[in-house]
Amino acid sequence: MNLPLNAMPKSDLLASPVVELRQYTLKPGRRETLIGIFDNHLIEGQETAGMTIIGQFRDLDRPDMFVWLRGFDGMIARKHALAAFYDGPVWAAWRDAANATMIDSDDVLLLKPAWPGAGLDLSGLQRVPQMDLQKPSASSALQAIVVIKIHHLRPGLEARFAKEFQTAALPVLAAFGARPLAAFVTEHAENSFPRLPVRASENVFISVTGFDSAEAHARHEAALAASLDWQALQQTVQREFARPAEVLRLLPTARSLLGQHPISV
Repeated sequence: MNLPLNAMPKSDLLASPVVELRQYTLKPGRRETLIGIFDNHLIEGQETAGMTIIGQFRDLDRPDMFVWLRGFDGMIARKHALAAFYDGPVWAAWRDAANATMIDSDDVLLLKPAWPGAGLDLSGLQRVPQMDLQKPSASSALQAIVVIKIHHLRPGLEARFAKEFQTAALPVLAAFGARPLAAFVTEHAENSFPRLPVRASENVFISVTGFDSAEAHARHEAALAASLDWQALQQTVQREFARPAEVLRLLPTARSLLGQHPISV
């Protein structure tokens, strides 16, 4: 079965072939401080160094978690981009202030698109300019959420699970109101920038979906729970899981690129 129309990008020419999913545990009450530093000072410097800041988010269920995604043109490009940024003047200026908000920043998954065309195509999205951050409209319009589901698989099953997800799960998810945005699996290549650790032993499949609001996502989950087709599909793939899935309900920050397109994060 083909992907639902418009369910995912037709081409991944503009999608990053290597993506990091980064989850930071912050000191209590410091998330807004880090978001202020990140949105005001750290986006353009990273992109000038050669990476794409895909999106940064407040975790709706964990008040001291900051979650973000950044992309690279490949593993070698990742090495050069990270070296340019972390040895450069922007990080030197803001490193101490950013690090002061954090307890842990090593929860990082290195990913690649699960199949051709499954990457995040950000074409047409425009980031809110820094000068507009103080305007009420910069944050009041951001009601849509991004949901990332991390499926922990037994070793060697990423390709099979990705095929099952593409052919069987995607049509059901779309039928119940989800907007599939991307799908990723673990990138098992050696970490090209060891100064920043990644969870190298993981075998994951990650789905990224968009919803108009947290309430829309709750209705979607209720509909899935009542679906006999979905229950049967879950039973079929249950044996492929190494441990329970993680679900991240994410609200984009004002300058998150993923989240700017109205109702189609």
